[in-house]
Amino acid sequence: MNQKEEIKRLVAAAAEDAKRLAAEIWEYAELPYEEEKSAAALMAALEKEGFTIDSNIAQIPTAFTATFQSGSGKPVMGLLAEYDALDGLSQKAACPEQEPLVKGGHGHGCGHNLLGAGCYAAAVALKNYFVEHQCDGTVIFFGCPAEEGAGSKQFIARAGYFDDVDFCYTWHPATMNTVPGTGSVAIMGANFIFDGVAAHAGGSPHLGRSALDAVELMNVGVNYLREHMIDQARVHYAYSDAGGTAPNVVQSHAVIKYEVRAPKVEQMQELFTRVVNVAKGAALMTGTEMRYDVTMAFSDYLPNKTLARVMSECMEEVGAPEWDEGEFELAARFLRSYPRTTLNNIREELGEYFEGDELEERLEKPLDVTVHPFNDRETRYESGSTDVGDVGYVTPTVMLNMATACLGNVGHSWQNTAFSCSSIGMKGMVAAAEIMALACLRTMEQPELIEKARAELLKKNGGKYVCPLPEYVQPPIGTY
Repeated sequence: MNQKEEIKRLVAAAAEDAKRLAAEIWEYAELPYEEEKSAAALMAALEKEGFTIDSNIAQIPTAFTATFQSGSGKPVMGLLAEYDALDGLSQKAACPEQEPLVKGGHGHGCGHNLLGAGCYAAAVALKNYFVEHQCDGTVIFFGCPAEEGAGSKQFIARAGYFDDVDFCYTWHPATMNTVPGTGSVAIMGANFIFDGVAAHAGGSPHLGRSALDAVELMNVGVNYLREHMIDQARVHYAYSDAGGTAPNVVQSHAVIKYEVRAPKVEQMQELFTRVVNVAKGAALMTGTEMRYDVTMAFSDYLPNKTLARVMSECMEEVGAPEWDEGEFELAARFLRSYPRTTLNNIREELGEYFEGDELEERLEKPLDVTVHPFNDRETRYESGSTDVGDVGYVTPTVMLNMATACLGNVGHSWQNTAFSCSSIGMKGMVAAAEIMALACLRTMEQPELIEKARAELLKKNGGKYVCPLPEYVQPPIGTY
């Protein structure tokens, strides 16, 4: 039996427990920093497999590590797991018509139930491989909550948990099977708090100083700023406190939440400073006071190319999930659930990967059956953000994408919640576990490869990870 076959056997032995965990976490559907049941389920399963648990790490109650050491313990490899859900995306499992389990309830619209359980299967397979072959090495399962919120990996990185890890692998539920060469942009979020003076809006408006006016003027200023920032940058906002519901009272207090994104940390920080200056100007114009509290920040993510090639080779060796006709039919029903404008956009995007008759075939049977090779010349950034980027500034890190939903599926949707507890999602999860476990073995067997990946990291971070969060910012448990 070759190494790939051994890993497939070992992952298969853990697959039923992984599927049970994925379904259990899907049912819990806990929001960021509230994943008590999900984290407890993963910790209990890993402890049962002989892993040593360290809970409540980095001052985050639902963050943890599960460690298994064999022999000398070197090299040390990490698997990054997530398990938080999203608000408002409750949906019945594997159901292609919108039908929430709980109206307005939570749902795994990004598939993090699969992500965490897939890392569990990979970690257990590696542990058993170490035992059977008496290998030297350490595998650490990092339980990382709140990726959809203010994140956790940057706090875990700042606390030093990744400092002695030689490399990290992770995955994400997706629509295609690939190790993406594209990156994710850096992000910083803050609450801008304005305080003014209340007054009767009809009888004595001249005595009032409106915090709501300040917020609205800030929005106007930022809208003009949008013309003068790089194309890849994003600025978005949401009102947290509009100052009350009485129009005859000059609002003395208002809060608005802003998030700023840009490809590189330095670009993000420069743009954030400009947004702060706009807020200062709005306060000056309205005679109000302004302060801001940074709530979150992620570094940009780019895959470590040295290790991405290893991961891509393992993906090609393992292959795409093998779908049956029932799954193709279900995927087609999900695809047809989107409005015509969305379907037109999906067709256009898929045209970049498939042409002519192949495109029509894929739209008829919309599950990816191909492994798309890693493009090591890719330099583009997608406009989303992830706290995986912070791990990638501490140790060589790579994330693979595995098909767990139909081609063209829109993330953070009720469709995605349904896929996350379906046979399609589970098959993709098991394949991702096989690839991650195999990539860990292939990497640990090549010390020169790890050194090359470290040299690549050195060029990226200059020899030191600098957390984008100010030191005073702590995990916003219960306040984000």
